[in-house]
Amino acid sequence: MNCRLKATALVAPMLAAALTFANAQPHPEPGQPPRHWAATWIAPAQPLWGSDFALPLGMPQALQDSTLRQFLRTSIGGDRIRIVVDNQYSDQPLKIGRAHVATLGSHGRGVPVRFDGQEGVVVAAGAKAVSDPVDLAVAAGTRLQADLYLPEPTRLGGFHWDARDQTLLIPGDRAGLAAPQDAQVLSTRAFVSSVLVQTAARPSAVVALGDSITDGNGATPGADKRWPDFLAGRLAPRGVAVLNAGISGNRLLRPGMGEAGLARLGKDVLEQPGVGSVIVLLGTNDIGWPGGPFAPAEKGPSVDDLSRGLRQLVAQAHVHGVRVIGATVPPFEDALKGTPLEGHYSPAKEAVRQALNAWIRTAGAFDAVVDFDKELRDPSRPTRLRPEYDSGDHLHPNDAGYEAMANVVNLQALLMPEVAAR
Repeated sequence: MNCRLKATALVAPMLAAALTFANAQPHPEPGQPPRHWAATWIAPAQPLWGSDFALPLGMPQALQDSTLRQFLRTSIGGDRIRIVVDNQYSDQPLKIGRAHVATLGSHGRGVPVRFDGQEGVVVAAGAKAVSDPVDLAVAAGTRLQADLYLPEPTRLGGFHWDARDQTLLIPGDRAGLAAPQDAQVLSTRAFVSSVLVQTAARPSAVVALGDSITDGNGATPGADKRWPDFLAGRLAPRGVAVLNAGISGNRLLRPGMGEAGLARLGKDVLEQPGVGSVIVLLGTNDIGWPGGPFAPAEKGPSVDDLSRGLRQLVAQAHVHGVRVIGATVPPFEDALKGTPLEGHYSPAKEAVRQALNAWIRTAGAFDAVVDFDKELRDPSRPTRLRPEYDSGDHLHPNDAGYEAMANVVNLQALLMPEVAAR
């Protein structure tokens, strides 16, 4: 085969996939406005880690004949929805026997989810599957229950460690049925990575890329009190989705709990429908992990290392026409002090944090800057969180702190002009 034929053979499948996605947008009836599919919620997958890591997985690695029930909240509404099932990081196919989704609340209702008209689907190793459209209208802020029945032996490949919500693991096929009182309660997620909604407006989204402070550690579980949740409430009237791409333990430059932020920028941010802006809050774990329980043998990065990584992230986002809002790193004096995970803070690490924040504020590398450090720090002791915003571990904000973070985001600086005018 000559080079041109080889290139054609390689490009054809990618082109076909692109055309399939483009044609997946619903075709309107004559005289009707076009409809679009937009992401309303995401939970990025992360690979498993070994038993020698500082934190447990918090989830069985093998499942069989069981139903996984997960709860989530939409950031924008639509007249129909689709569920995305994700088999990332697995080397085995994932078989879904049945799926079901329901709205929660006084007027909640549920419907089965189908794939190509079938009750279930087999998702290839490392792949995703998008469900058929489901006739279930949702509003912004709707709480959903998504059930997946796993009939066969299933090994966990990827998952999301900190759900900030409860997940129920129920024996047998209970998709769409009441859960027994003794259902196992997990604090993790798996397999459902995105929910799409059908809307009349073209998709417009803001993605929050970060670590546990974006993932919401310290917020009340099940209450949707992460800072991206509060930001979603501010942007919902404009029809702008806020997609939380936070992964607890994430780092900008190195893998940790999840691939490095730079490595997952493409799939977790740039591939989202209609993404116009990304808020980047990374660096806390790059600075805090080395020399502590999470990365005892590592040497910490310099400010030059971190700033070069952030500049590269901005460059990649700008190639795709995505605005980048840089966020300063909040204070973490005494972080995790008195726990087995102590070691996150030192005066030397604080000096790196201060220097990085000065660079974020003044370098002009970003389209805009949100100063979370200024908002969260204690005026009487700027190296620590304000007591009223501290969840108790001196690292993660509480509900009030997360609300304050969302409120300090400048919406005009965040949005494209045509969206800001809505």
